Amino acid sequence: MAWVYLLECADRLYYVGSTRDLEKRMEQHSSAQIGFTSRRRPVKLMWAAELELQDAYAVERRIHGWSLAKKRALINGDVELLRQLSSRARGSITVSSRQDPS
Repeated sequence: MAWVYLLECADRLYYVGSTRDLEKRMEQHSSAQIGFTSRRRPVKLMWAAELELQDAYAVERRIHGWSLAKKRALINGDVELLRQLSSRARGSITVSSRQDPS
C-alpha cells in the first residue's frame, strides 16, 4: 500500500506526492529535507488517500496534470465538480480518502 497526498505550501502552491510512509514523508517536508517544499514551508496536508502501490503512483501522475480548480474540488471532496471539470472520460480508480488528516 502507498499514499498519494496533496500539500498546500505557504505560498499557496500545491504539491502532489506519493509515499509508502505518510507520517515520515510529512516529517521530511516539515524539516526542509525535500527540495520543492523546503523553500515553501510551512506545508499543510490537505488531502491523502491510501491505495495499492501502482494505483497511488498513477493517481499522483494524474493529479499533477490537473488544474488548480480540480485540485481544490478534490480537497473539498466535491465529486460533482470534479466530474464537471474533467475534460474527457478517463478510466477511474476508486479512492477512499481522508481530508486534512493532521
